Amino acid sequence: MLPSEIQAAQFKNYPPLAKKLATDRIALLRQLPIGFLPLLLREVIAYDWKFPIERRDLDRQFAYLDSLSPDQRRHLMSAFAQLGLSPELERVDWINLPGEFSEKFTAHLWATHQIDAFRAAAIDYVNKLSAVSPQEPLPAPRLGIAVIGAGVSETRHPLFRKLRPHGVYFTHVKPNRGMATLVNWVAARAAAHPSPYGHWYVDGGVAETVPRGGVTSISYDSLTPVRTALLNKMRTSYESAGFNPEALRTMLAELRPEDLGLSGTAEDAVLNHFQISLLTEGSGTQVFSTTFVQWSAREVWRRAQPVTMLLRFAPRQRQRPMNELLAEGQRAPELDPQGSLVDADMGAYYTWLNQQRLSGADQARFLVWFEGHNEALAIAPSLPRGVEDHAPADLADLLKRVA
Repeated sequence: MLPSEIQAAQFKNYPPLAKKLATDRIALLRQLPIGFLPLLLREVIAYDWKFPIERRDLDRQFAYLDSLSPDQRRHLMSAFAQLGLSPELERVDWINLPGEFSEKFTAHLWATHQIDAFRAAAIDYVNKLSAVSPQEPLPAPRLGIAVIGAGVSETRHPLFRKLRPHGVYFTHVKPNRGMATLVNWVAARAAAHPSPYGHWYVDGGVAETVPRGGVTSISYDSLTPVRTALLNKMRTSYESAGFNPEALRTMLAELRPEDLGLSGTAEDAVLNHFQISLLTEGSGTQVFSTTFVQWSAREVWRRAQPVTMLLRFAPRQRQRPMNELLAEGQRAPELDPQGSLVDADMGAYYTWLNQQRLSGADQARFLVWFEGHNEALAIAPSLPRGVEDHAPADLADLLKRVA
């Protein structure tokens, strides 16, 4: 089926907001090439479960396409229109299964050596869209905080090596009431700059209580029943006689929050779908708490683009064969605090890198602390780079210097 042939009734299975968005723009959708439209619909079909900034970006994209004259739109889409498709791709129900189309389309582009042409077309499109849709100013500089090393009494691992060239390494931090100080600071920041999904706390174990609202909180421990249900489904697929990795991937992509025991009001749907995506799209997020925190940080920065994020890495279980990992819910896992510290140290560095990819990176702040110990590192425009500070300080002092 060609885009020019689509009808409003074909969007009947879309969630309510996505259905309205598509049917209200159906005249525009009919004018887009098949090398572009299914990729746009992949975003549209998930509109109901997107974060506010994601919805705003998609709305701006439609506004931009609507603002173009037919000739301007054809010129903008010409490179996508020239991409050749296979008969198999043309048979995919790209309206209702845009994600499946996208995966097969990507494989086809690589196989037919068209990936460079597609990438060039996509970069040109994004650049033109960005030029007419500038980023809104942030209510406050972005602040990322990572807490690593829970359960480690001492270590010989040199911490923060990747981050030291970018900030100040503190060696005499007072650790008393450390987590409480950080959580309270995040809560106060959320109260000062309220915004939906603008402030996050992600914990790899049991989350601390946040003293007031305004902070979106998720934790590895609170998702234990969901992870167990997911691992049971994965184990059943893994142990089946006709195990097929592609079938497993499809099963994971089609899971809904209610399939894994997550329920709640309509307002909970966005966060529920996000948590399911963390567990079904991330590799190892189901069984390793450090991986869960690192992947969560990546996805929160990328999708919600908050101004504040607090991460706490907790000890993960030791690595074991896949069949044992999938049976995690059947036995108490053996923890590996030292290995987890190494993972978390690198995870903090990746978190900072992902923060640097967002708008306002030149004014962003970052703090990482070795939990319960005297070592921390802070990065901020006002702080020097690549230096050490041996003066006594507590975390509240560091937060003030970073802020």
